[in-house]
Amino acid sequence: MTVVRIAAAGLALLLAAACTAPAPPRGEASTAGSTVCAPPQGAPGAETPTTIDVIEQAYFCILGNYYSGATLDARSLLTAGFVALTQEVNRNGRDLPGAGMPALTGDRKADWAAFEGVYRKVTDQVPDLRDKLAVVTLEAMVAGLGDNHAGWTHDAKRPPDYYDGDGYGLGLQANVDASQADGNLGVALAPLFVTAVLGGAAQAAGLRAGDIIESINGSAPFIDGKATPAIAALYPQYPEARPVRLRLLRQSAGRRWSVTLKPGLFQRDLAALQVVQSKLLDDDVAYVRLTGFVPDSADRALRAISRLRKGRTLSGVVLDLRGNGGGSPTEAIRLLSAFGHGKVTAYQCTVDGKCETSRTDDTVELLGLPLMVLTDRSCASACEHFSSAVKDLRLGQLVGTRTAGVISGPAQSYLLRNNTALGFPARHHLGPNREVIDRIGVPPDHYVPLTPKDAAAGRDPALAKALTLLHK
Repeated sequence: MTVVRIAAAGLALLLAAACTAPAPPRGEASTAGSTVCAPPQGAPGAETPTTIDVIEQAYFCILGNYYSGATLDARSLLTAGFVALTQEVNRNGRDLPGAGMPALTGDRKADWAAFEGVYRKVTDQVPDLRDKLAVVTLEAMVAGLGDNHAGWTHDAKRPPDYYDGDGYGLGLQANVDASQADGNLGVALAPLFVTAVLGGAAQAAGLRAGDIIESINGSAPFIDGKATPAIAALYPQYPEARPVRLRLLRQSAGRRWSVTLKPGLFQRDLAALQVVQSKLLDDDVAYVRLTGFVPDSADRALRAISRLRKGRTLSGVVLDLRGNGGGSPTEAIRLLSAFGHGKVTAYQCTVDGKCETSRTDDTVELLGLPLMVLTDRSCASACEHFSSAVKDLRLGQLVGTRTAGVISGPAQSYLLRNNTALGFPARHHLGPNREVIDRIGVPPDHYVPLTPKDAAAGRDPALAKALTLLHK
């Protein structure tokens, strides 16, 4: 795949993938009548339409199993769902006199009954919209949790002109995900710029590292130093994937021009797709880039260090976690354990403060080498578990920029009656010092952002700083 890496200093990248390691539900599966929810057993059957019965099952599943389900005001979920329902009716050029929010009392079952009664009356009057209304209602209820590890997985019907291939050829680094385009952009710093072009559409359009993106579809990515929702167009999610028009500035030449990038298939760089990449730097530093904590990634990284160490004395290890969207906490802990034993790496806590501990795997052999970890705003989830433990436990130093702050807790999946999956954490993550990392991120020990001039010159200041620290 052709990749254009784009950076906006300090801008958060919230990757779609949540922690995959399951967290056990508290107590028994939730029920409301026949609305039992439980983790899937084997492959689910074919998906069937979403109905009000499926929404009911999801509603009580959340209340019974979600991290704060016991204390959650269920009216917030129903209100979010009803807002989406009425907006979708209006979006289709209709409105109904009976489509008003019912009075809610705080009694979860009674409020559901009131909600369901109005919902059925509304959808009975617009039967052609029934399926769509169910989908947007349930999506809004899950989104109403405001949890970056909560989601509902289902198939969506694509319009005939929708392109669902490899996309624009844009790989975005240290930037913002579309899911935050209208949300927490206060961390974003201008400018938005290209950091690498690896071919395909971006190469054909003449983009180069260091090119600054001044506008996206005619709108500025920053106004008065604050990021705008225009950036979301660079992170398309169904059904927004359409050609994107960029206005660019090449500072070295004083050139301004516009290009339109169309989504399309392109050859992927197989080397760039490797989860673990390694090389020797300065003849005495093991550099390992890890793009995700997937199964066996920890052992592969440790084997790479062992190969680089053979026949020489190493000054240390640089572990590059920039762009690492997370994955398995088990893999993160295993890799961390090569740098420290007998440590608590994190806490997984319920809403009432009861916590389980994650500990190092002391069967992993210690490397006994100094560690530098490169981080950025796209280091998320299990990557933040690793980074916070390195910092708190003083197992090494973090160099680069703050991590994403996308680590609410490991998500557990629940199967709904229409064979779709509802996922959310039963416990929330705290760092080794019991600090909240979610929405905040882990600050680096050495703040070293990338600039357009660095990108244009092919410089990597964070890596250079890490090497300097190891050679002190």
